[in-house]
Amino acid sequence: MKFSTLAFLATVGSTNAFAPSASFQGRTAPLSMAVETAEETKAFAKLPASVKPGVVSGKALNDLLDHAKKEGFAIPGVNVVSTSSINSCMEAAKKYGGPIMVTFSKGGGFFIAGKAADDTDDQASIAGCVAAAKHVHEVAALYGVPVVLHTDHCQKASLPWMDGLVKANEEFYAEKGFPLFSSHMLDLSEEPLEENIVICKEYMEKFAKLDILLEFELGVTGGEEDGVDNTDIDNDRLYTQPEEVWYAYEQLSQVENASFTCAASFGNVHGVYAPGNVDLKPVILHNTQEYFAKKLDDGDDKPMRFVFHGGSGSSVEDIQYAIEAGVIKMNIDTDTQWAYWDGIRAYEAKYHDYLQKQIGNPDGEDKPNKKYYDPRAALRAGEEAMAARLCKAAEDLKCVNVLN
Repeated sequence: MKFSTLAFLATVGSTNAFAPSASFQGRTAPLSMAVETAEETKAFAKLPASVKPGVVSGKALNDLLDHAKKEGFAIPGVNVVSTSSINSCMEAAKKYGGPIMVTFSKGGGFFIAGKAADDTDDQASIAGCVAAAKHVHEVAALYGVPVVLHTDHCQKASLPWMDGLVKANEEFYAEKGFPLFSSHMLDLSEEPLEENIVICKEYMEKFAKLDILLEFELGVTGGEEDGVDNTDIDNDRLYTQPEEVWYAYEQLSQVENASFTCAASFGNVHGVYAPGNVDLKPVILHNTQEYFAKKLDDGDDKPMRFVFHGGSGSSVEDIQYAIEAGVIKMNIDTDTQWAYWDGIRAYEAKYHDYLQKQIGNPDGEDKPNKKYYDPRAALRAGEEAMAARLCKAAEDLKCVNVLN
């Protein structure tokens, strides 16, 4: 799916589908004791007590997303390809004072493992994502912010990659009692609706046992991203109908302790385009909320949690109108890729004359240039530029100073 998609996150249970699942609740203490402990150990004044610095999953993730929907902000979901870009995400979150979602694609995982690694049966793509996720688990708390670990678009042909990640989650969960990843996305939007949901339901069964959220997609996100090309897709498939979302919800809700998200397309497109070339219709999300509110009839006028895919280049007006419809996360890739590169480009331009040889620069023919060509210097410039761009994105998403 290439067009920007709106993913809506729906936490499901049997009667109260949008409350934290029973499996998450089951690991808590009795209610009165839990409330007492929560008050004593609350890490962030403005967030639920379950949310702590570091990787967030299970009940804490559901609490965080529900809080974002209630308070009207969305979390930046950023594609990363190295520990450098990962750290830039967490640095940005520390600066703007909010949560961050670190996102891995199959191709990103392969790059992290190393392009010369053997990727037979997706082993390098799996290993790269697992290694990077463990890096985040080790350092995230040092930034003092909540971090969601997520994987991006997994199409039908890439399900073996997802199977490898599920195995890694199972092993991690058996040892730690919580999952390696907070959530995974299945993008089967190019398949018939029924097949899409049947497969999603199979994986939801596995995820529910591990306290992992499932993000799924309905409709197609246009454009091109990470080797997935939907530039020639039928325009009608860019807009998801409320009835399709309801069908998916009903089916996935049958899974005990399920917690899921859905990317519902509303004209979104991956990449950045000139004004007028993308016809976003966030009203689709508002209509879906109204449809669900009538179906559920529980007094909640905004029961669904949506995610906005393909957000690069979108107007602030469209973004914030979508947030009003329950968007709690927006994916960002194209703009942060540019920002990272632009930081490196600016560094090279500034120190060009110090980067032409090892010895000799404008300060003298015998002056060494090591501190200028040390890779860390240029990479740091990229990190800073990417973090600055994410701080701007957080402003657009109303995600600034939402911790304390």
